Amino acid sequence: MVTRLLIDLNRSVGHPRLFSEFSRTLGQAEREALLDRYYFPYRLGIESWIEGQVRRGHQVVHIGIHSFASELGGLARHADLGLLYDPSRTSERAFCQTWQAALGQVDPLLRVRRNYPYLGKADGLTTHLRALFGPRRYAGIELEANQALLATAQGRRRAAKSVSESLRSVAEHIETIEWT
Repeated sequence: MVTRLLIDLNRSVGHPRLFSEFSRTLGQAEREALLDRYYFPYRLGIESWIEGQVRRGHQVVHIGIHSFASELGGLARHADLGLLYDPSRTSERAFCQTWQAALGQVDPLLRVRRNYPYLGKADGLTTHLRALFGPRRYAGIELEANQALLATAQGRRRAAKSVSESLRSVAEHIETIEWT
């Protein structure tokens, strides 16, 4: 894996924040080397794997995991976990509704919001993959974890337990999700 202090693997080529404040000052050749060494292999690897699954007739739920700052621009963010999805995609909306309910069953005190702290259809890898694979075969979800939750070992254990147990529950109900 690579830090977004070099290159943000979740951003599209041409996005103003693809390169960090540190790598943005590099020359064109160095930035292209970052793309060739980290960006393209990562994204093409995921794209290729999903393409293989879709070709075999499988439906893919792809979950990207990120963290977010508990405060941005002096404003507190009021969630422990965010589930990002494209609300126009029935399968993604249903998956996240089911997942949010399952997380509430596992840990009722966990603050879980949908399409927070970002919109699920903003620039990102899942947005790119949605354009390649139709809604009947691909659902792109992003799990956003508050860095305050992840700041302690206890918080990381809580998040891992909640996410893993809730996803087991969602997997048991996946066949009820309409893929349109």
